[in-house]
Amino acid sequence: MPEANINSRFLTPRVFTSLPLAGNYAAAITLALLALSPFLVLTTALSLFQPVLMEELSASRFQLQLTSGLSNAGYAFGAVAAADLFQRIPARHLYIFCESGFVVSSVLALSAREIGLFMAGVILQGLFTGMLLVLALPPLILTQGIHQLPTTSAVISIGLFGMVTAGPVIGGLIGTYSGWRLLYTSIAVLAAIGLAVGTMAFAPNEPPAKGARFDWTAIPLAVAATALPFFGVSWLTRGNFSDWEFIAPVVVGILAGMLLLVSQYVKTTPLMPVRIISNTLPVTGTLNAMVVGAAFTTLLELVEVYMLQVSGYSPVKTGLLIAPEIGGIVVSAILFSKVMSTRLTPYLALSGLLSIVAAAGVLLALTPSNVTTIVPIVAILLGYGAGAGVVPGLFLAGFSVYSTQLGPTFALVELVRSEAAFLIGPVLVHLAVIQGSFTGGFQLAVEIMLAFTGASAIVLPGVFLLGGARPEPPDLAGWLAGTSTGYHSPPLGSAIRKSAPTP
Repeated sequence: MPEANINSRFLTPRVFTSLPLAGNYAAAITLALLALSPFLVLTTALSLFQPVLMEELSASRFQLQLTSGLSNAGYAFGAVAAADLFQRIPARHLYIFCESGFVVSSVLALSAREIGLFMAGVILQGLFTGMLLVLALPPLILTQGIHQLPTTSAVISIGLFGMVTAGPVIGGLIGTYSGWRLLYTSIAVLAAIGLAVGTMAFAPNEPPAKGARFDWTAIPLAVAATALPFFGVSWLTRGNFSDWEFIAPVVVGILAGMLLLVSQYVKTTPLMPVRIISNTLPVTGTLNAMVVGAAFTTLLELVEVYMLQVSGYSPVKTGLLIAPEIGGIVVSAILFSKVMSTRLTPYLALSGLLSIVAAAGVLLALTPSNVTTIVPIVAILLGYGAGAGVVPGLFLAGFSVYSTQLGPTFALVELVRSEAAFLIGPVLVHLAVIQGSFTGGFQLAVEIMLAFTGASAIVLPGVFLLGGARPEPPDLAGWLAGTSTGYHSPPLGSAIRKSAPTP
């Protein structure tokens, strides 16, 4: 079949002997981690040293929130852009360009004396990391063989969320003791090491669809779907829900995102395989990742603001109390490496969602007097929930398509997950802030997240059951060979259709 032919060409690159680390598994792991981890650390670190940046860069809170929001928008859009570009341009060339761009953008950020240059550097960091996600992860998964997949799955979990959970600790240290330029210098050095490793390890390959045309509908819509909503929610740091600067960008951006998904669904040769993954397993996996990602980010932001404003803790103490998240991530990564090749992956994804529900429930008991007890417990639950809920959901979608479509599938899932994760959080934090007291606002926002995640924990298993899906181990051999999908997922609502009486 055509998919198998394309996959064969993709998975058998022309390896040159001049590349000393080509095919080396440790080098591939290092390449992927150094491509993703530096920026992901910064996504949760920056909020805890905002006051330092405001003073040293003469920046407003809105400018820093906009910087963070547009960098996350760049991350989401970068994944889509890479899914388009890697079809026509050799992935090695794109990787070197993006990793080099990340080094340059880090230098821009660390050398900034005013907010404009810092903002440009941080936004470009997000853009290049989103592209590197699509360029670095698929080769790591597809070229190392079945026996390495469990380890690879654990590495991806740690790379995507382990570094996110380390962010508050680093941000707390910077927020208390300063030294943010040293942080960005370290980020630039790590990226330079990643560039060096990639140059020696990223084997050349022919683009899978060299003659493919630029998708003139997907890319502009992806720009609107990411940049506009993230600008809108950033506006809340200086405005209100009733402001047109909030309403118009968010509404237009969400509509652009919906139009993007619909246009990709109806296309014969889409950039992202929306139609293929619109069946039971990938839909439940993607929705699970969206809900968990959004709840994790929101609850983390709320806890940070509570400790800083209500408890009066320093940034470093705030970060250290959240640090147990890392343990939760490690546990979930180990578990996923054990169950990834079994029928238990959907159950693990559900356990991640339930862990987030439990975290929200425990947070309702938070008071200024029990912060040091409650927050570490919540942090462990959040860390486990993020690792167990998002990465298995990513693989449920990835295994449901042919392996040649893994990059575009990751781009699609990360696009919708990022939209949910980085839009809901600022909205609920603002809702909490504008209440009579932040304590009451915090309680309201957590209750909303508890209701949202609790309802999702009921609805998503229902979608799974109504689809008639049965948990089964993925066909990894056929998937890696490109001869079949890993999961043979039934269409949505198949169980209802089968049981419906025929007229």
